[in-house]
Amino acid sequence: MSLKAEQLRELSDEELITRLRDSRKELFNLRFQHATGQLDDPHRLNLTRREIARLLTIQAERVRARAAGEG
Repeated sequence: MSLKAEQLRELSDEELITRLRDSRKELFNLRFQHATGQLDDPHRLNLTRREIARLLTIQAERVRARAAGEG
C-alpha cells in the first residue's frame, strides 16, 4: 500500500528508513517475479518505484531543512 507524500511527511525519520528498506525489498522481489514471468500486476513495479522516489525526496527535504537551520 503506497501512501501519499503528505502522509509520508508525517512519519518519523526512523519510520521513513524502515519504509524505504521495505519498499526496496518489495521492488527487488517484484523485479525477480517479472524476470521469471510470475508477476501478475506489472503496474506494482511503477507504484513501488514511485514510492521509493517519494521517500527519498522527503529524506532529502529534511536534510536540506536541517542544513539550512544550522547555517
